[in-house]
Amino acid sequence: MNRINVEEKLKGKGLFVFTPREFCDVLGIPLNTGSVFISRNLKSGLFVKLRNNYYMLKDSHLPLYAIANKLYQPSYISLESALSHYGVIPEAVYAVTSVTTKPTREFTTPKAVFSFQRIKKSVFGGYSPISIEGHVVLLADPEKALADYLYFVDLKKASLNDRLNLRGIRKNKLLKFISSFKRQSLKKMIKEIYAQQRQPRKIY
Repeated sequence: MNRINVEEKLKGKGLFVFTPREFCDVLGIPLNTGSVFISRNLKSGLFVKLRNNYYMLKDSHLPLYAIANKLYQPSYISLESALSHYGVIPEAVYAVTSVTTKPTREFTTPKAVFSFQRIKKSVFGGYSPISIEGHVVLLADPEKALADYLYFVDLKKASLNDRLNLRGIRKNKLLKFISSFKRQSLKKMIKEIYAQQRQPRKIY
């Protein structure tokens, strides 16, 4: 197989992140042949290994959020990454954060660190497909990203950011998502957060 033709075919199919099985299905070749080709071209620099059984075209400019969606499924971008995207928290985020119904995992790759936090299937939702740099990405709505984040704060698995910007958050929608977690402590937390937001800021 010619690596230039392989690269063109993968790009033509939009298959920038792939498993060996997907790679072989697109090219119409046996699994063992495809696995050998992938292994050889990891060394040549055509591909990058992201995690076990997941590879990527090295020179493809795929958004990190799109890589995250593909790397561990089902999942959607949420928590700190989504909150930073919407300006709800001011800080840049170290890892690309998502939620999933699968076990919590973190993958350190040549592209970025990808963190996936597990939530119950009953609260897996509140996200929409959006276009980023021509690629469809599953991203939590602002209110769901905040609800997911506060859920993990309530579980003591995250620290509460004291600089939340709630101006773009629709409170009724947020409270609906908060209620779906069925945690009284979480409902109490959001009341306290809004009460603090109404207090005048101290000027030093």
